[in-house]
Amino acid sequence: MKNIWDGYEAEAHFDELISAKGDARQAAEKLVRHVSEMEQGELDKRRQMAEATIQEMGISFTVYTEEGNIDRAWPFDIIPRTIPSDEWKQAEKGLKQRLRALNMFIDDLYHDQNIIRDGVVPEHVIKESPNYLPECKGVSPAYGVWAHICGTDLVRDGNGKFFVLEDNLRVPSGVSYMLENRAITKRVLPEIFEKENILPLDDYCAQLFDMLASLSPRKVEEPEIVVLTPGIFNSAYFEHAFLAQQMGAELVEGSDLFVEDDCVYMKTIAGPERVDVIYRRIDDAFIDPEVFREDSALGVPGLIGAWKKGNVAIANAPGAGVADDKVVYAYVPEIIKYYLNEEPILSNVDTYLCEVPEQREYVLANLDKLVVKPANESGGYGMLVGPHSTKKDQAKFAQLIQENPRNYIAQPTLNLSTAPTLIGPQNLEPRHLDLRPFILQGKDSYVTTGGLTRVAMKKGSLVVNSSQGGGSKDTWIVDTEAE
Repeated sequence: MKNIWDGYEAEAHFDELISAKGDARQAAEKLVRHVSEMEQGELDKRRQMAEATIQEMGISFTVYTEEGNIDRAWPFDIIPRTIPSDEWKQAEKGLKQRLRALNMFIDDLYHDQNIIRDGVVPEHVIKESPNYLPECKGVSPAYGVWAHICGTDLVRDGNGKFFVLEDNLRVPSGVSYMLENRAITKRVLPEIFEKENILPLDDYCAQLFDMLASLSPRKVEEPEIVVLTPGIFNSAYFEHAFLAQQMGAELVEGSDLFVEDDCVYMKTIAGPERVDVIYRRIDDAFIDPEVFREDSALGVPGLIGAWKKGNVAIANAPGAGVADDKVVYAYVPEIIKYYLNEEPILSNVDTYLCEVPEQREYVLANLDKLVVKPANESGGYGMLVGPHSTKKDQAKFAQLIQENPRNYIAQPTLNLSTAPTLIGPQNLEPRHLDLRPFILQGKDSYVTTGGLTRVAMKKGSLVVNSSQGGGSKDTWIVDTEAE
C-alpha cells in the first residue's frame, strides 16, 4: 500500500512538519508516523468527522459580499501544525516584549509625546493616522495599558525564522477558532493526544477573564464584565458569543447599556446593573455617537465620558489602534529600543514606506515582486501580491501610491513556510501558512500556547485570511524537552 507521505515535496520552502530531506521534524515525528500507519481512507473518514463536528457545533464565520452576507462553515484542515516548545518559548518572550513597548508608545502619544520630540517617530505619521484620537489625550488607563488583547501575525521564512508580519491592536479576532480547532482535533484524532506531549491552551478564557477583572475601577469581589458586540450580522459574532459564554460574562449590544452620572449601567429584568469592564468588539468610530460618528446605532452615548472619568474600563481602550497602523509597524524595532532599551527579540519583515521618496521610487519600480498593503486595512483587503498580479493591477496600485503615499507600505514577497494539508481524500500537499498568537496585558502578561494557524488553501497562494478563501489548522506546541 502506498504511504500517504510518498511524493510529499517539502524542499521548496521551510516545512513545519517535514525536513528538506523528507524526514519528520522532531516535534512532528509521532504525528507523521501515526498518519502513515492509518489504513487507506481512514484520514478522509476523520476529515468528514471534523466537518460534521463543525456543523454540529455551529462554528461559522460571515463573509461580506455584494450580494449580501454569507454564513460559512469554518474551514478546517485536520493535519495539525507542530512547533517545538523551545522555539515557542523564545517567540513568547518576543511577543510580550513587543506588546509592552507598544503600550508604552500609545500611552506616550496620548500624554507627553516624548518619542516624537526625540525624533524617533515623525510627528506627521501619528497626526495623519486615522486611528490617532485626540479625544483620548490625557486619559490614563489602569497599568498604563491601552491594548489589552493583541493578535500578532507571525510568519516563518525559508530558514524557519519567525518574523512579525503585523500587530492587530484594535479588535483582534480569531481566538475562539483557535480554541475550537483544538476541540475538533481532540475529537477526530484523540489517540494522538495520549501519545504526544502537546501543551494545553484551554486556559485562555480564564486568563482573559482575570485580565479584564484586574481592570475594574471598583475593587469589588465580582466585577461586572460585559462583551459589547455590534450584533448577529457581524462576521465575528460567533466569537463574541463564544467568549462571553466561556467567561460567564453578559453579551450585550449598545442598546442594552446606558450612561448615568458618568457611570455605565446594563438594563436587566431586575433593574439597572452597574458595569465595571467592557470588552468591546466595536470599532472606535462607532463606540460613542456623542464623541465619534453621530449616526452610530451600535455604541453607547456618554461612554467615552464615563471612561475618561475612570468609572468604567474599556478593553481595548479607544485610541489603541494608533499602533495598529502599518506605517507605525515599520518603527516598532526603534520603539522597543526607545522605551525598553532592549534589542527586539522578534524581527520585523523589511518594510518600504511609500511616503519616503527614494523608498517609493523602489516600490514603484518593483511592484511585480513586492506585497503592497494599505496602512489601515485588515482581513487581506486592498492588497497587491506582486508576483500574482497583472499589469493592470500594478498600474492601479502605482496610481494609488502616488495619490496617497502615506497610506501604503510594501514588503518583499516572503518565502512563507508550509505544512502538509489534506487535499482530496488521500493526498497531502504543502500549503503556505501564518500564525496568530494572542497576547494579553493588564496587571500581568500572558501569551497563548501557539495560536490560530491560518492556511492558504489554494496552491501557491500566500493569502491566508478566511474571508479570502483561507482555512485553518490546530497548532501544537510539542514539549520536545520532556521527550
